[in-house]
Amino acid sequence: MTAQQNGIDGRSGPLSGLLVADLSRVLAGPFATQILGDLGAEVVKVEAPIGDETRGWRPPERDGVSTYYLGINRNKRDIVLDFRSEDDRALAQELTRRADIVIENFRPGGLQKFGLDYESVAATNPEVVYASISGFGSAEGAHLPGYDLIVQAMSGLMSLTGDADGPAYRSGVSVFDIMTGLQSVIGILAAVRHRDLTGEGQHIEVNLLSTALAGMANHSSTYIASGTVPFRMGNAHPSLFPYEPLPASDGEIIVVAANDRQFAALAEALGIPEVLEDERFTTTDGRNRNREELRPLLVDALATATTDEWFDRLTRAGIACGPVQTIDGGVRLAERLGLEPIVTVGDGERAVPMIRNAITFSKTAPQYRLPPPELGEHDSDLRAWLSNRDEQGEDR
Repeated sequence: MTAQQNGIDGRSGPLSGLLVADLSRVLAGPFATQILGDLGAEVVKVEAPIGDETRGWRPPERDGVSTYYLGINRNKRDIVLDFRSEDDRALAQELTRRADIVIENFRPGGLQKFGLDYESVAATNPEVVYASISGFGSAEGAHLPGYDLIVQAMSGLMSLTGDADGPAYRSGVSVFDIMTGLQSVIGILAAVRHRDLTGEGQHIEVNLLSTALAGMANHSSTYIASGTVPFRMGNAHPSLFPYEPLPASDGEIIVVAANDRQFAALAEALGIPEVLEDERFTTTDGRNRNREELRPLLVDALATATTDEWFDRLTRAGIACGPVQTIDGGVRLAERLGLEPIVTVGDGERAVPMIRNAITFSKTAPQYRLPPPELGEHDSDLRAWLSNRDEQGEDR
């Protein structure tokens, strides 16, 4: 049943007409549902009376609201439901009965006692696409809490992050939460396509650990295919040099020479063409094996100019490079490149500047209809809508 048939206002977008019941909180699930909302789906965010935990994760904040929460909750309507209350539980069950998509990140089995697990929902809504997000799956790992930091540690990512002779480090971003959200969207869209073709709904399970192992791609493959355990190398690449930050006169710049042609261009641009005559540096394998001899030659050359100067010079020479910047520099770069990274969602006092959806469509652009909702902002309207059924159980 579509969002329009349900009486909710469908807007333009490739997912227009789909109703999403968002029973998730924190990051992976809300990030996924924000993407679905950007693409036109109607998202109803269900919160417990205490609200999504991220509302209180501050500082930083904007006008008293956590920027963590603001960054992943646009394009959603909000209702507060206490699943321990019989009346609220009935409204939640009615929402999932009407939904095209349900997404949740309770511990596996945690919704069964409320009649909101997949089997219960599918009994009244067999076409539902129901996505469950967990830390370690619904089998032997079902009891383990799913925090990104723990998965970074247990998956092996932290063993790859940091200096070779230093401690393991977490990524500065909750990388597996974000990747799990993206995997969830991929699975949901594939299941919706299957439903469109067959009329069959299904249950999708996505977990952080499986996402981590898949997302570490070449490192996971190194172990699976060869039995070799990858190790921490700081900012160095195990198979390429240069492919790391190198110091210029005022900071660090990433310099990439991934093949012999690129290295030849780099040597010329740095004014050290003589290194091309050294047989230690003529091949990728040679440069990799002799990186400690080559590095000081590159560093001496780069010390003669700033990172911005080298960025301009090397880019003109066709060499991949980029100064190491803070996030403000990254945003300014995107603006300079015409990527228009910032959108304003909402009006007046509710206007919130946000990073735009990363996808560009030629015909069905993402929409930014609603600012991140206040707790229970749409409570009365949604309660009235969910309560509006005739005696046969059909929506009015």
